[in-house]
Amino acid sequence: MRTLTVKVHPSSSRLPQEEQFAWKLAELAADNTDISSEVADMVVNRLIDNASVALASLNRTPVANARTQALCHPRQEGASLFGLTKTVNAEWAAWANATAVRELDFHDTFLAADYSHPGDNIPPLLAVAQQCNCDGQALLRGIVTAYEVHISLVKGISLHQFKKDHMAHLCPATTAGLGAMLGLETSILFQAINQAVHTSFSTRQSRKGEISSWKAYVPGYSAMLAILAVDRAMRGEKAPAPIYEGEDSVIAWMLGGKGAQYQLPLVERGEEKRAILESYTKEHSAEYQAQAIIDLAFKMRSEINDFKNVEKVIISTSHHTHYVIGTGSNDPQKFDPEASRETLDHSIMYIFAVALEDGHWHHVESYTPERASRPDTVRLWQSISTQEDPYWTERYHDPNPDRKAFGARVEIYLKDGRIISDELAVANAHSNGARPFQREDYIRKFETLTKDSVESKESSRFLALVQRLPELTASDVKALNPVAKPGWLRRCSRDTRGIF
Repeated sequence: MRTLTVKVHPSSSRLPQEEQFAWKLAELAADNTDISSEVADMVVNRLIDNASVALASLNRTPVANARTQALCHPRQEGASLFGLTKTVNAEWAAWANATAVRELDFHDTFLAADYSHPGDNIPPLLAVAQQCNCDGQALLRGIVTAYEVHISLVKGISLHQFKKDHMAHLCPATTAGLGAMLGLETSILFQAINQAVHTSFSTRQSRKGEISSWKAYVPGYSAMLAILAVDRAMRGEKAPAPIYEGEDSVIAWMLGGKGAQYQLPLVERGEEKRAILESYTKEHSAEYQAQAIIDLAFKMRSEINDFKNVEKVIISTSHHTHYVIGTGSNDPQKFDPEASRETLDHSIMYIFAVALEDGHWHHVESYTPERASRPDTVRLWQSISTQEDPYWTERYHDPNPDRKAFGARVEIYLKDGRIISDELAVANAHSNGARPFQREDYIRKFETLTKDSVESKESSRFLALVQRLPELTASDVKALNPVAKPGWLRRCSRDTRGIF
């Protein structure tokens, strides 16, 4: 592993192409190193995880609308949509499938200098693999590469600090993965990555205030940008450069400015890409920084006989948790019983209140308007506040994966004068947690989330197929999207409500 310093260079210096960070990313993607069985196994886990949460969301309105848009772009021998056997253009399959994966906020995460859901890379890679007749080994290589680039960027560059959205790291990671999967040369990948970075910067308002369904659509939009960038570069077209280091680049004007320097870790040529092993999935359908706090609520509730006796709750946690999903955000919507599911998902005050009262968490029932508006819940919810604790901020940013933590200390003040306190560093399902997720846990998650939507025979077919990923033929890869039960899926045909 090496550390690269990335900073703005004056145009007069004419920074050589080979010294630009986008070129280094392209070289990484073009380097076809061996993949260990440990890494391949985690890719299989991520494919199962993505399918689980996607199938559970297929009849939700944003996902159904994305699907009807995709169905307006049919293509024989194209890419398939989750739940259907129909095929469409790859960029539109990626749009619809990525929206399905992201809708419930229930798949994998990696947190460091910034936030990410590296599993968002998978839908566009799978779609292009199906359309371009890639086999399982190629798809595996693409996913491993996308995770490597994505996690490197998230470790080194904070987008949130400058109120930019996650997509600016996701899009170039997907682009690098596509290039690796398709076996593209470094020079082509360089142009595609430049284009992906250039077009993928947007503001963080998508995750602030009244959070809308756009949060679910962002990975699909990023997927389309990445696919278009790669296609354009494959046709010989060039892109703005240096995209990171130029005088009018993203660093100069959208991030730290002309004096900023970023330290980015990157594998050496020939070194195995293992970053995917640092990512972690969710046991609960909520923002990742809430995972350990939900587990903590389940544990602490046994010490409370009557929730009406709770006077106040103080959650001491990291800077990011306090300012993104806590009271440090200063978002009144985070206390609004009529707020959207997306907003409630980003309110640790709401999440802790419901988890404390119910002792379980459900991806639908825990967010219903009826559940959010219960008077006893609203009272408890509004008694909760967060504060930053330097200890948890330090743990959040610790470069050692064995010490990195996204937890909190919780103090529950009761009206009788008692104070109940406890803390948890990582979620139970985390690799360092009390019950780390293993293959059987991913399979159980899949079977639980798809029991209403997928017949048992189809479920068994998909699970057997995906676990043979490295040996799959191109024909097998085309069958990696599970099909829903007949009649279960709504909005599964082209309609005329929009432009397409």
